[in-house]
Amino acid sequence: MTTSRPRAAGAAEPGDADAALAAAARGDQAAFAAFYDATAAAVHGTVLRVLRDPAQSEEVVQEVFLEAWRTAARFDPGRGSARGWVVTMAHRRAVDRVRSSQAGSSREERYGVREDAPYDSVSEEVEVLLEHEDVQRALDVLSPVQRQAVDLAYYGGRTHRQIAEDLDLPLGTVKTRLRDALLKLRDAVGVRS
Repeated sequence: MTTSRPRAAGAAEPGDADAALAAAARGDQAAFAAFYDATAAAVHGTVLRVLRDPAQSEEVVQEVFLEAWRTAARFDPGRGSARGWVVTMAHRRAVDRVRSSQAGSSREERYGVREDAPYDSVSEEVEVLLEHEDVQRALDVLSPVQRQAVDLAYYGGRTHRQIAEDLDLPLGTVKTRLRDALLKLRDAVGVRS
């Protein structure tokens, strides 16, 4: 998978992934090629170990490097190495692919079983409405700051880090608010772990 490329003047050494990624963040395509050369084997190996399917692995590796190119400016060398950053990104993307595939299989099984079972659309609509009302009542027990965090995370699709940036709060504070909110919601809805 790794191919050698001629280095442009000023491009980082292929072994120096941190410097290559920093240069790529400034738009240096040759530096990104060096970053790719330095990390492609590790990324591909990580993805292949999770997916065990060479064709899907190649797709995921391509997605990972595209994401790395687009988000290179977000890399923080103070939090770890560029190689670790991209390998972590690859692992997460591969796990997401597995989960997506499993969810699709589960959904197909459920729908296959449902076709034979009688279906009462009115009953299901009432059940969904009642569940919605339960959730709304449960959300009312949250403090305003907890509700804001829950809204951003679950309705806004924001990560903990993005919420911390949006609200100008420490990451730990956001995680604590969300944890406390979920515990209150669990108790309010009556779910037992």
